Amino acid sequence: MANKKAAKKSIRSDARKKLINYSRKSRIRTFIRKVEDQIKLGNKEQATKAIKELEPELMRGVTKKIFKLNTASRKLSRIYNSIKNITDTKKTAVKEKKVKIDKK
Repeated sequence: MANKKAAKKSIRSDARKKLINYSRKSRIRTFIRKVEDQIKLGNKEQATKAIKELEPELMRGVTKKIFKLNTASRKLSRIYNSIKNITDTKKTAVKEKKVKIDKK
């Protein structure tokens, strides 16, 4: 246990900051989950709406030093790529149907 007054105070403030940071991190994870759920369902429009809500929250987490900038950028990049791939899979499915129709 800390002996000095300042050390005791820092223990108390660290405990408060830990709770706040935990809730912020949890909030950001929830936004990420919302986007990933829409990606799994294949809803491109809903996923883009959700990512527009996610991006400011994630960058706010960077300014509050919950995540590093590279980590946030990496997460966003991967999510944007997976959203982009939603349309690619639908287009390829449409192209495959056209090819099957053309062959008959």
